[in-house]
Amino acid sequence: MEQPLDVLAKRKKSPARLTKASKIYKTIIKAIQEKKGENIVSLDLRKIPEAVADFFIICEANNQPQIRAISDFVEEEVKKKCGEIPYRHEGKQNLQWVLIDYVNVVVHIMTGETRKFYKLEEMWSDAPLEEHNG
Repeated sequence: MEQPLDVLAKRKKSPARLTKASKIYKTIIKAIQEKKGENIVSLDLRKIPEAVADFFIICEANNQPQIRAISDFVEEEVKKKCGEIPYRHEGKQNLQWVLIDYVNVVVHIMTGETRKFYKLEEMWSDAPLEEHNG
């Protein structure tokens, strides 16, 4: 079975660069906050040559229904406010780790246990990290 990160390796970034002021970036974070996602962080990958996106936005959910609620709401809000649909999403069957790929920004919604296991923040530790809790 394909892991969410395997999906990212199969495509290239779009030439248009995002910033923290980008509408899609702000919309995703606000949507996660509205659905009570926890430990929300963004990793700025723009200066990392091998990175598959400009930003990763990572959060935790307490249970599978909350993972579904956050992922569905992120997709709804981004479509409504930014006119974009995901290039791809993965993990909606198991609801342990849902990945929503908007090419230049990738959203990771995980259980706390899954997040501790995969340690994305450690894997991309050379990327500046910003917290978005509040």
